[in-house]
Order: sequence, then structure tokens, then C-alpha cells
Amino acid sequence: MKKRVITVLVPVVLIFIVIAAALGSQIIERYSYSRNKADLNEYFGIAQPDEVAMVVQDALVDDKAKMKDNVAYFPLSTVETYFTDRFYVNSMEQVLLFTTDTDVIQINIGDGSNVMYVSGAGQELGYRAAFYEGDTLYIAADYVKRYANFEYQLYDAPLHMQVYTQWDSYTTAKLSRKTAVRYQGGIKSDILVELAAGDAVTVLEKLENWSKVKTAESYIGYVENKFLKDEMQAERLCNTGFQEFVYNNVRKEGKINLTFHQVFEEVGGDYLANALRQTRMVNVVSPTWFRLTNSSGDFASLANASYVAKAHELGMDVWALITDVDSADLYGVEINFVELLSSSANRRHLIEGLMAQVDSYGLDGINIDFEKVRSDSGIHFVQFVRELSIETRKRGVVLSVDNYVPSEYTAHYNRREQGIVADYIIIMGYDEHYVGGGAAGSNASIGFVEDGIVNTKEVVPAEKIINAIPFYTRVWESGPDGLKASTLTMAAEADWISRNGVSPAWVDEFCQNYAEYQVDGTLYQCWLEDVDSVRVKLQVMQSQGIKGVASWKLGLEVPAVWDVIAEYMAQ
Repeated sequence: MKKRVITVLVPVVLIFIVIAAALGSQIIERYSYSRNKADLNEYFGIAQPDEVAMVVQDALVDDKAKMKDNVAYFPLSTVETYFTDRFYVNSMEQVLLFTTDTDVIQINIGDGSNVMYVSGAGQELGYRAAFYEGDTLYIAADYVKRYANFEYQLYDAPLHMQVYTQWDSYTTAKLSRKTAVRYQGGIKSDILVELAAGDAVTVLEKLENWSKVKTAESYIGYVENKFLKDEMQAERLCNTGFQEFVYNNVRKEGKINLTFHQVFEEVGGDYLANALRQTRMVNVVSPTWFRLTNSSGDFASLANASYVAKAHELGMDVWALITDVDSADLYGVEINFVELLSSSANRRHLIEGLMAQVDSYGLDGINIDFEKVRSDSGIHFVQFVRELSIETRKRGVVLSVDNYVPSEYTAHYNRREQGIVADYIIIMGYDEHYVGGGAAGSNASIGFVEDGIVNTKEVVPAEKIINAIPFYTRVWESGPDGLKASTLTMAAEADWISRNGVSPAWVDEFCQNYAEYQVDGTLYQCWLEDVDSVRVKLQVMQSQGIKGVASWKLGLEVPAVWDVIAEYMAQ
């Protein structure tokens, strides 16, 4: 009987042991820490042995640097995203340029990029500064550091780097015991790196049981909160020694009241004096003297010494204007701005020609009015402005640039960079609705004007902004033949109102007087530019604190508008 009981119990006990062992194994498996190591190349997203993963501030980013000949290089796109967008690259000429307030610094891309040329003088760098691999331009990190404030540290196995562009406070802590930094929060997550007791980490995010941390070698993962101690705030110090580039601008005291003077033939001082006889408090006149005649940098000049002498006698500066607007009509050529401005030789030729005019006639400034620059020419246009600013700055003369009201279609004009290197940015605060635009409407409603100023102020200091107002508007005709428009000057508005028997009424939405009438199925509409509309525009300019007002153009106005402008100038 006893043997029979034992025979029965033994299997039962064995079954219980097996079950207990299985359960114990599951419990151990469930609550034990994983010893699996993460694939660090996969973690960093490294596909090639020369790739360098990047941790920027406290985040692992998708961008990769490259290691070549023991030198770290960034793709140009990475440089522009994180460090500076102020390099100029010309793939046709194979040059990399950086322009300061006094010099153009040049690197010849490729094998010769170990020499840096500052205004033509060569300096050895000790490494290649830039090279192409396929269509990607790589720039040495140490070369970028000359022109941008950042620091980096390289680490091996696998290759990665820590980059700092900002220096602020952070939370640091020490580990109370040896532990693993894991890919994610949880004991089953793969191990990124093992740390010893006393090792310091940066605490990035505190969760309920785990914290997101960054190690001294910039691995970002998770540790349990119970292993963190001595948490405290620390300050990250900037030790780069970098000095920001300062562009010393030429400034004019007080508000600016500029009027554009459109001329198509050479005129002298008497002509100017007569044109200005009804004006008040104008302190800058901008004659349309220079017109591009080809895409090589040549231009026609209507400059006149007596004109400049009379302006100075009247207490006015002369900012001579160069434009592409009339080139097609006057010279039968459409200016190709890629051809003109992507060429170092053409830019130099144009700048030298303008400076010869400045020197010969004693001009006080140059105004750039290039209105047909397309997106493929934007980077070349900006480089032209940079290089021109060096020469105007040397002479102490003003460089001003005319710009459309900001829009996505004109972003390539890069107002932010213009606002750094140029002295004044003039907003062409008109042509809200224009011939060919497809819709009748105001030439310069108050919302359009205010948005133009506010949006420009986002990237250009207010003390550099001048807003141009129109001394003209348009009469719109909507009829059987479609939409047409004709220009109506401010001086001719009273006659137009009288002839057509209309009674303009003020419209608050536009802050303009509006008139319309209908004849034989054609609707005529006009949003007037008059003393009342100009007054409100000037009030907006005053409240926005910008530098001054410009007007297009001298001779289209009524005398009373100068009284309103004089009131603005006196504020």
C-alpha cells in the first residue's frame, strides 16, 4: 500500500516541480532585466562607415556629417539648417563665398580648397574646406565655425558628434549604481550603453518611473528614476570665442522723406528745382538715372552734376536709382538675372560702374530697383547686394533696396539678409491690384500697407524700413470685353470725379474714398489715392515706428499731400 502511494505521489510531485519551474522561469523572465545590446549603427541611423550621426542640442537628428581624412564635414543643407545660411555657392564657378562688411572671402571648391582668399590674398587652412560628392557640397565643420557660433565634439564607435548652437540651463544628475541606459523606458528594452556608479547624465524628461537622459558621450536613452541622485540645475557655457559679424551701416539722422523722380532724359538743377517747388520737407530725391542695357553689367546713365549740386543746395541727398524695369521698352532686352548676377565678373563690372558714378557725381546713395528677379536668381541677387554694400560702406554712401510687399512669391529676395547688409529697405506699398492681376481692387488698401510693414518688420529692423506710397491709382473697367485698367494720377482725380459726375464715399475697410459708375454695360471703379488715404497710411507708419516715407512718383501728386507728409515728418 505504501509503495502504491509513493508510486502515485512521485509523478504528482514531479508535475508540481515542473509547473513551479515553468512558472518561476516565466516570473524571472518577466521581471529580469534584458541584457540585449542595441545595434548602435541602427540606433544612430548610420549606413556608411564615413557617416557621422549628429546630436544637436539634446536631440538625435536625421542629418549626417561625413568624416574624410580625419576632418568632419557638413552638407550645405545642414549648414543652412543649423548654423548659417549666409554662404554663397556658385557651382558653375566652383566657388564658396562668405561676405563680411569689408571683404569677400573665397574658397575654390575641390582640391584647391585648402587655401582661403580674403580680398584676393591667400591663406593656408591646413585642410580641404569644401568638396562635392555627387551633387552634395560638403563644408568642413572647422571652416563653418569661422562664420557661425557653435561647438562640436566627435565620438567613435560608432562615429557621432554632439553639436551645441545654444547655451542655456539644463538638469544634471548622477547614477547611484552601475546601470544601463536603454533605448526606451522599460527593463526589456535594448541596452545602448552601460554606465558606472557616479557617472553624470543630463536629465531631459522625467517620467513616472523612468527618465529620458543623455550621457556624457551623447547617447540618448532611459534609466530608472530610482538610480538617479543629486539632481541639480547647471549652466552650459559658451567657450567658442566666436565674434558675431557686425555690418556697420550708413545712417541718416531723423525721418526720411524720399521722393522718386522718374526721368527719361538728362535734366539739370533747374529742372529739379521746378519739380520740387510744391514739395515740403523732402530730404532725399531718387532720380531714375541708371537703366540696365544688357545682362553683362552695362547700364545707361542720365547722371547730371548740376542736378546733384542743386539737390545739395536744397538740403537733399541724392540716392540715384538703377532699374531693370525699362530695359525691355528702351533697349529691347529682357535682363537675364542669372546670367548677370551669377557671374563674379559681371557683378564686379556692374558694381565698379555704379561706384564710378558715385565718385564722379558725389552721390549720397544708390537705390536698387530690380523688379524682375525670379526665384532662380534670388541667391545671386543677394550676393550682389552683399558685395555692393562693401563698396558703398567704404565710401560712406547709402545703399537702399526696393522690395515688393512680402509674399511667398517674392521670398527669394531674402529681405532678412538685405536687412543685415543694406542700409535701408524700401517697401513698394502699392500695386495691390494691378493690370494683369485678374481682379479689380485697391492700389494700396490700408490692410495691404500695414501687412507689408508688419511682415517686413519680422525680418528687418524698423529703423531700416521706409514705406513707399503711391501718388496714383487705377480706374477699372469691367465690361463685355473683360477687365481693363488705366492709371489715374492723384493730380487728375478731381477732374475725373467732375467729368463723370461721381460722389466718392469713404470705405473704412480700405481707408480710401471709393467711386463707381456704369455706362453701356461697363462698370467703372476707382479706389482713390488722395490726401485722406495718405494721411491714414502715414498714421500706420508712425505707429509702426519705421524710418520714413517714400513716394512714387514726383509730379503726380496734389500740393496738399505734402502738408500731410510734413505733419508726419514733424511727429
